[in-house]
Amino acid sequence: MSDAQTFSQKQSPKTTKERVYDVIFGYDSKAGRWFDLALICMITASVLAVMLDSVLSIHQKYTALLFTLEWIFTVCFTIEYGFRIYSSPKPRTYIFSFYGIIDLLSILPTYIAFLFPAAAYLIIVRILRVLRIFRILKMFRYIGEADILFSALLKARRKIFVFMFTVLILITIFGTLMFIIEGPTNGFVNIPQSIYWAIVTITTVGYGDISPHTPFGQAIAALAMICGYAIIAVPTGIIGAEILQEFKLDGTRKHNNSKRCGECGLDSHANDASFCRVCGSKLAS
Repeated sequence: MSDAQTFSQKQSPKTTKERVYDVIFGYDSKAGRWFDLALICMITASVLAVMLDSVLSIHQKYTALLFTLEWIFTVCFTIEYGFRIYSSPKPRTYIFSFYGIIDLLSILPTYIAFLFPAAAYLIIVRILRVLRIFRILKMFRYIGEADILFSALLKARRKIFVFMFTVLILITIFGTLMFIIEGPTNGFVNIPQSIYWAIVTITTVGYGDISPHTPFGQAIAALAMICGYAIIAVPTGIIGAEILQEFKLDGTRKHNNSKRCGECGLDSHANDASFCRVCGSKLAS
């Protein structure tokens, strides 16, 4: 095959499927960026409409308008979902990907609402689709920091499990003690209800719907509150230590992988750097 024929094939016009893919999945082109921006505006408007619909006065006054808007949004998102499947090089991969599942979940509630009207409010899951703003604003450079956080949580999972299991035991003990001391006459009608009180108290939420009345019960409650403040500091220390360790490891990896200048000896250049940032000498590839 000649060079002219090869060049002609490379320059051949894109198919309809490829053009749709560039607009829907692409973000480098102007059309792709405008599409993503319009999509995010529609998602935001849809979520806002659902939130307003939950307000009784607005629901009664604008029921027809909100219902119409919701179906317009749902039809648009359904068509968009169909185009994503159509234009994707690997439709199955897209369907079972994170964004593919979120895209599907964002349109299902409206159809499910025919059988279960309350399911319509699950449309709020559409807010997850706004994560595509990372592509538009080119914020993928922050993914590295997110990876560090995720890695720290993953490494601390055993410590967190032990901590949570200990807290669960402590809550059960406090709840049982309050059931024995206070009893049904003071609102602690059973052990599960008492455990609920212990959770609310130890987490320092303190709804106040159940409270001890006897001096001994109040003493136990005070001890639970003090334990609650002590408990709050534990996961912060566990995760904080792991994150610090991850940052140190990340810094070590970057240092070991960095390029060294042969002229001035500076060794903290990025892997893709071509010239030294101090003396301007060309770096070895």
